[in-house]
Amino acid sequence: MTASSGPLVLAVESSCDETGIALIEDGSRIRSNVVASQVALHAPAGGIVPEVAARAHLRWILPVLDEAWRDAGASWDDVGAVAVTRGPGLAGSLLVGINVAKTLAWVHDKPLVGVNHLEGHVYAAWLRDPGQDAGELPAFPLVALVVSGGHTFLVEMTDHLTYRLLGQTVDDAAGEAFDKVGRLLGLDYPGGPAIQRAAQTASRHDAAFPRAWLGDSYDFSFSGLKTAARRTVDAARADAGLREPEELLPHAVVAELAWGFQDAVVDVLVTKTIRAAEETGARSIVLGGGVAANGALRTRLAGEAEARGLPLIVPRPALCTDNGAMIGAAGARRFAAGERADLALDASPSLPLARR
Repeated sequence: MTASSGPLVLAVESSCDETGIALIEDGSRIRSNVVASQVALHAPAGGIVPEVAARAHLRWILPVLDEAWRDAGASWDDVGAVAVTRGPGLAGSLLVGINVAKTLAWVHDKPLVGVNHLEGHVYAAWLRDPGQDAGELPAFPLVALVVSGGHTFLVEMTDHLTYRLLGQTVDDAAGEAFDKVGRLLGLDYPGGPAIQRAAQTASRHDAAFPRAWLGDSYDFSFSGLKTAARRTVDAARADAGLREPEELLPHAVVAELAWGFQDAVVDVLVTKTIRAAEETGARSIVLGGGVAANGALRTRLAGEAEARGLPLIVPRPALCTDNGAMIGAAGARRFAAGERADLALDASPSLPLARR
């Protein structure tokens, strides 16, 4: 076993369709981080089926735990606490992770900490891989943009664990819009990576999609964009003489439409985030959530932040999607602040990170 400089946090994440378990050292250093993905399982349905997701968590959570222990080279003597996602997420999926975490904490007499999944996406910005230098850490006050399949929001952080909600989606999350539009374009599930790949092959960059600015607010809306995308795709299919659902648009058309849709989403996300950073006097920007793995979003936000002298901290793509390490980072911070949960801890599917 490799000696650690402090107790490890064993973290469990099962909020949606990824079974993740990690062991985190000193609140930021990854000792192990194992994820069992269900993407292939849900691909035929084009979206996550909650009951199927919960059953898959039951199947994989103990093998993932075993692998996390092997990768970390640690034992229960090295663990100071057990952290687990308590919400938001799918109720059935959450309950699998919560009950496993409660059982482990009780059997091994370890403190239990409940973690907000969204806070995990924020704290992924503090994670470090084995052997990785500390690098540039987020500086307070900061603005954090979290963009995923189920959530899109902006918060201001003036210190650790302190949030002020600036804006959030009033309807659909950006990731959900990517999935729906990807399906309209005949692309693979999940839609985000598929749209990014298609958009990279676009040459004209002339497809125009609307932006929902919602006045001066920091809120987001993507339902109108989805409707516009449907109409645009229907028009393109009519122009191409396609009448049957199984008939696919030419790749060049798909590429241009994918680029236009992605550009519309990225434009709104980046513009509002930069404006929020300027108006709050932020010293850094954090980007998290599954959509933060999108190259166009990362590149555009990095360029806008650099132009204003603002550091942008974005986890590597595998740490943007759901994983146990981010729950360990947030859980370690909550544990250090004295927070503890008891065995009555329950799932909270609609748990907010912050309220106005």
